[in-house]
Amino acid sequence: MDFRDKVVIVTGAAQGIGKEIALGFARKKAKVGLFDVNEDRISQTVEEIKSYSQVLGFKVDVTNLEEVERGINKIIDNWGRVDILINNAGLAKDSLILRLAESDWDKVLAVNLKGAFNCIRTAAKFMVKQRYGRIINMSSVIGIMGNPGQANYAASKAGLIGLTKSLAKELGSRNINVNAVAPGYIETAMTEKLDGKIKEEMLRRIPLRRFGQPQDVAKAVFFLASSDADYITGQALVVDGGLI
Repeated sequence: MDFRDKVVIVTGAAQGIGKEIALGFARKKAKVGLFDVNEDRISQTVEEIKSYSQVLGFKVDVTNLEEVERGINKIIDNWGRVDILINNAGLAKDSLILRLAESDWDKVLAVNLKGAFNCIRTAAKFMVKQRYGRIINMSSVIGIMGNPGQANYAASKAGLIGLTKSLAKELGSRNINVNAVAPGYIETAMTEKLDGKIKEEMLRRIPLRRFGQPQDVAKAVFFLASSDADYITGQALVVDGGLI
């Protein structure tokens, strides 16, 4: 897949799945804009990527509409367009519902769901004018199946699927495809913190008998962003090794 001359924005791009996606697009010759709240890690990722393609990195809190608008406008000022938006920024603050703090509910919904809304609302204006765009929202199997102790996370990821399906209908006539990717258990810094017994139970439920890697998710993203997926929109592509 060659994304030469395409302009891609990846949120949450400084580590894990987001970083893998950003690196992959750069290797495929896209111009890549990186958004993340961690300025130091963004700078490090820019250094890793710049040998492959043009790259810009900005400290952006996706929950802040003004910061999102400023970041996307900088991308437009430099490259004149935005073709592909990957809403990957995400956060988990797990707790059983009776102990779940209101602030943790609000924060997770703000980052995972409102953050995607802010980015789409801003980028779609340019995509509509271009009459071309690809929007991919990073959901989760937890948003489909639920999980004890993750009511806020599950609600946010289910919301992303609803947002995806609605905007696919709304933006399709402008040649803008909107899809979601729903990863299962992927080995990242976030999942490393899980208890060993939980990991063993998760592995038992995966028919492929291995945990996913960030590149497994990135490959699904590249497919949905490519011309091979021109007639696919409003879908949630599950990448979970057959998790049951």
